[in-house]
Amino acid sequence: MNSSNLGPLLNAILFCLVGIVIYAVGFIVLDRVTPYHLWREINEKQNSALAILVGSMVIGLALIISAAIRG
Repeated sequence: MNSSNLGPLLNAILFCLVGIVIYAVGFIVLDRVTPYHLWREINEKQNSALAILVGSMVIGLALIISAAIRG
């Protein structure tokens, strides 16, 4: 690997890490805003409607983070 190719690779890794951190913080905030514990509700009580709702929120959050990083 050329040393000239390391710049874009390091940028990609940095942006990936920043995106994952923002994504995790967003999920934690979403969990705190809801009146119940999301993981327990989805995993233990098998609430599939909530799982679909949270999944769509997570996809939306990921799209916003992706657009902001590319921006």
